[in-house]
Formats: sequence, structure tokens, C-alpha cells
Amino acid sequence: MDVRVINDLVNQHSGFVDSLTHEVGKVIVGQKTMVERILIGLLTGGHVLLEGVPGLAKTLTVNTLSQAMGMQFARIQFTPDLLPADIIGTVIYNQHKGEFIAKRGPVFANLVLADEINRAPAKVQSALLEAMQERQVTIGDTTHRLPSPFLVMATQNPIEQEGTYALPEAQLDRFMLMIKVGYPSKEDERTIMDRMTAQTSTTINAVASPEKLAEARSVVSQIYIDDKIKDYIVNIVHATRSPGEYGLKDLVDYVQFGASPRASIFLNLAARAHAFLRHRGYVTPEDIKAVGVDVLRHRVILNYEAEAEEITSEQVIRKLFEQIEVP
Repeated sequence: MDVRVINDLVNQHSGFVDSLTHEVGKVIVGQKTMVERILIGLLTGGHVLLEGVPGLAKTLTVNTLSQAMGMQFARIQFTPDLLPADIIGTVIYNQHKGEFIAKRGPVFANLVLADEINRAPAKVQSALLEAMQERQVTIGDTTHRLPSPFLVMATQNPIEQEGTYALPEAQLDRFMLMIKVGYPSKEDERTIMDRMTAQTSTTINAVASPEKLAEARSVVSQIYIDDKIKDYIVNIVHATRSPGEYGLKDLVDYVQFGASPRASIFLNLAARAHAFLRHRGYVTPEDIKAVGVDVLRHRVILNYEAEAEEITSEQVIRKLFEQIEVP
């Protein structure tokens, strides 16, 4: 398809993005990057992991976004005593009918907020894994499809590690993006304080719908990405596994495992969604750079030597982007 035709398609279908951002901005002050990254997840069907200290409006953002998109929202508070049945549902006996029926859990929603996901034990996390990967859950001996769209937004607290269970690599890899949520600026914090201490309540209008999102997703998948940019993506992901081949011999001693092929797929999709949010029908290297750290930071596993020298995966990824030739 011609790039001009795709551009027209993008302009036609991306109009709701500005209305959505405006609607969310009625409640959420600042945090533009977080809102944008969640929208990238929605436009590509990729799950999002938010990491930040409590009180940074992570839950409020997801809830506000679901209202503005007319979607069903469910929040699950993860605790050490949570059971898989508390999330996916269970089979109960109906005395009137004399038969067992499936009682669906909170995971049957469009936007599921898994609050403090690292507080739940492995059994619960693996139950969520099937939902995230297969978009279905098994209750008893019956498999149930989850609604469409279906997206998991998980939060974890980076500072309080007592009573937490680190997410296994297999589950971390299922998250398309890992977003570090930072503190607001001084000006933003003043606005937040004024807004949250006022007696008025804000009404969020539904300015989009799951149907509109489905149309936008089909346009995102058609956004043009040049072969040189595809090679650039593969070079970056390959460099996380073999940094020495790209002249980054100083990183060889620190990287234990590089990113999986899923990283290449997600980087391609996230870059297309990033272009869509800017009303553009083609991907530029800047789109790759913009989403690169969020796609790769939880996929590059460093060793103890890197930890001892306080080197983070983000620093490694930024060095890769500096070193690898841009098309």
C-alpha cells in the first residue's frame, strides 16, 4: 500500500487519540509518557508493566483510561494468600439446577489492573500467564475465551521487597512494555494538590469505544516500516545477546542473557503505534529509539558483576542505541 494512502488512513483513524488524551488529562496531571505507553499497549494488544512507588496515580490512570474508552475495568489486589481461583474463577455447584457451573473471576474484563503483581506466589502468576498469552482461561475442564480487547496492566513497587515474589523471566517477557513511573515536577505536584483537595468531582466522558480501538489496531498493523528499519531493530536485539560483535566489548562481561525474538516483534509493533500516536503512516528510527528502552529494559538480564558495579539494564540498552548505526 502507498505511504500516502496509509498516512490518510492514520489521519482518519487517529483523531480519537487527542480527545482521549484530553479526557484523561482532566484527572491525570503530567505523566504523559505513562499515558502514551499505555495507549501503545492498547493499540497493539501488548500487556504493560508499571513500576513506581505508591501514590503516582498508576491505578487512577488505568481506571480513567478505561472510562474514556468505554471499556470494562477490573482491579485485582495481589496478596501472598491469593489463589488462582480468585483471579480466573472457579466451578460452583448450583443446587437448583443440580449441576456445576463456572463462576467467572475478575480477569474477564477488557482492562485488568494487577496491582502489586509481585506480591502473589508463583501459582497465581502462572494462572495469569495463560490469560496473558493465550487470551483464554481454563475453569474446571472448560476453556473460556477472554473478552476483546483484553489487556493486563500490572504494577509493582520497586522499594518494598519484603513478602514479594520476583516475576519469573517467562512472565516478564510476556509484557510488551515495562514503564518506570517517576515523580511529578514541582508545578505538576501543585496542580495535583489543588485538584485533589477541591470539592468538585470530574466527569469522564467515553470518547472512544472498543470498536474504534479495533479499527485503529488494524490501521496500526498497516503502518509502513522500511526494510532498513527492520534490520535496525534486529541489530539492536541481536546486540543485547552479543554486544562484542558490535564493538561493545566492555558490556560482554555484564550481560547474562539478551532479549528474546519476542523483543523484535514488540519493538516493531510498539514503533508502529508510536508513529500512529503522532498521526504518521510510517516508522522512523526515532520511533524505535523512543520505545526501545521500555521494550528492552526487562528483557536484558545482567549478571552479578554488573549488579556489583551498579550497572543497570537501561544503561546497557542506551549504550547499544548510541553504538549501533542508525539507518
